[in-house]
Amino acid sequence: MTRILITAFEPYDRWPDNSSWLALTDLTRWYDGDAEITTRRYPVELSQMSENLRKDLQSNFDYAIHLGQAPGSTHIRLEAIGLNVRSNGSPLIANASEAYRSGLPLDHCHRILIAAGIPSDVSHHAGTYLCNAALYLSQHYSQAYGLRTRSLFMHIPLAPAQAAADKGTPPSMSTPMASAAVAMVIQHLQLDAA
Repeated sequence: MTRILITAFEPYDRWPDNSSWLALTDLTRWYDGDAEITTRRYPVELSQMSENLRKDLQSNFDYAIHLGQAPGSTHIRLEAIGLNVRSNGSPLIANASEAYRSGLPLDHCHRILIAAGIPSDVSHHAGTYLCNAALYLSQHYSQAYGLRTRSLFMHIPLAPAQAAADKGTPPSMSTPMASAAVAMVIQHLQLDAA
């Protein structure tokens, strides 16, 4: 059985909800696939998130799928590269690799989502905040501890209720569509591993 860690973030800043967590909780309500899924909600604070992630990865999952909210995005973004950089320009991990590229089939995942009518693309820059840190650290810890876990990061647009409550009504994606995208990625990873 494929074992998958799926993480999302708690609300932050002006957002009373986080679309990544909304998508993950929605997925757990209906997902009936045969992957063994472990879910986590991480704090929006680098040191605590990093420590939680490091501990969680010790379970040596097959895959880690990290979800994060992307205000202003019109589509799911499959992030390919995690950079060893904080928002202030300093490294996340001193004397470590400058970047890690996800070794997972992001292009195939993208094509599957598009074929299902879910807007997506493969992105090569996850920013320099916690989303990038989650992708970078997930890959760094897996390598440092000799784990088999392979990681990817999915940026999720705002949910419609979030967009409606915000000034300017930014783009959004329904939570059921976002959770369906996560499920499709899970299914493709399982097929890729078979």
